Formats: sequence, C-alpha cells, structure tokens
Amino acid sequence: MILLCPSHRGPLSPDPPGTFAALMDLYERNYINIRRLLPVMPPARAERVSRAPGGLDLHLYVTERCRYTSELILTYQFGQDDGATIAEPNLRIRVYHDARQVEVIAAHPRHRPTFAIDALAHHRPEGILLFTRWRTNRFLYKWLGYCLHQGHRFAASSDHPA
Repeated sequence: MILLCPSHRGPLSPDPPGTFAALMDLYERNYINIRRLLPVMPPARAERVSRAPGGLDLHLYVTERCRYTSELILTYQFGQDDGATIAEPNLRIRVYHDARQVEVIAAHPRHRPTFAIDALAHHRPEGILLFTRWRTNRFLYKWLGYCLHQGHRFAASSDHPA
C-alpha cells in the first residue's frame, strides 16, 4: 500500500523482524525501490547494465514478462583471472505489478550458501523459513537503497542490450 500521508514510522516497519507483517512491508518497499531503479519494465529476455561513477556495473536480466508478474535477475559481475565471470549476489526477483510488491524468489550468493531461500525449505519449521525470507528481502531492500544512492538507474531504452 502506498501511503498518501506521511508515515510516522522509521526506515523499516515497527513489526518484529521475521514476522509476516514485516515481510509484507519489505515487499512493498522493495517494489517502490525497484520502480525507482527501473521506471519502465523491459520486455522478456532484455538485458540492461547501469553504470554509476565509482561503482560496480549493475546487471539486470528480465527472464520473464507477463501481464501481472515479471521475473528479473539483478547482480554484479566479477571477472576472474581465468576469464570466467562470477555473478554475485545473483538475486532472482519476482515483481507483482498488480499487487505492487517485489520478492526475492532465489538468492545464491557464493560466500553465504545458507542465505539461499530453498536451503531451509524442507528441513526447518515454518518460522525459520519466514525469517529466512524476511532476511533475504531485507538484504534486497538495503542493496536497492545502496544502488540508488550510488546513482544507478536503468533508463528506458530500445530492446537492444545495454
């Protein structure tokens, strides 16, 4: 929900971390930040690169584009000495256009394998899974804020890769 009047809340929801209400709040905030970063949703299979002075290049891949949802991959790419490229943090993100929410559906950072949402799905109680989703989406919230602060934006352009 987008508020029309000023909120008396701080930067994050007053709901306890890891709760369903806090997770829904993050989904909304992540939608707002994604739309600031990406004002116009590109078509499926589009690739974009945002460059900001003094920052790493931010890579966006639109893997799926439908009427009500889109799936994106947002990452940095690091070149290795052997010529290989490593994508890090490599987040798969689903945008719900109608609900105005964004959620991380897969996170596979190389340096923190327990960060992956699917890692706990079959072996832990529901509360742990909820907290893991909250933590992953909070990471997206903070990362999007950092990217926006650095000056990253994916400008509307033609369907050609950037």
